[in-house]
Amino acid sequence: MAITDQIAVSNTISPAQHAVLDYGVAATFFALGMRYRNRNRAASTLAFANGGMVLGMSLLTDYPGGVWPTISFKTHGTMDLVQAALAGFGPLLFGFADEPEAKTFYAQAASELGVVANTDWNADAARGIAA
Repeated sequence: MAITDQIAVSNTISPAQHAVLDYGVAATFFALGMRYRNRNRAASTLAFANGGMVLGMSLLTDYPGGVWPTISFKTHGTMDLVQAALAGFGPLLFGFADEPEAKTFYAQAASELGVVANTDWNADAARGIAA
């Protein structure tokens, strides 16, 4: 049983909606990487790492918007938890936990957990089956 099956919350985010959110998150991280590059190199690096991770997972996920569907939508959900952990613990690991830029990563980690909790990981649409 996948960890995403054990989350007891209303599952209101469809695979297609999740894909839109993922690409938006990736773009936001890339924008943050550019914004932070001259004032906080560690925050910039972490932003680019998160953006690359989210974009890579999105391109490889078997859901609407996935380009090379090689990982299942449920596996994507588990990897989302890893990405949330990277965003949440990254400022500490990269040495800028007490700087203002860290708040962006803490907020995104919390947001990511909310998205994971509210996504319908068992949706038939994720596997290309009409409802």
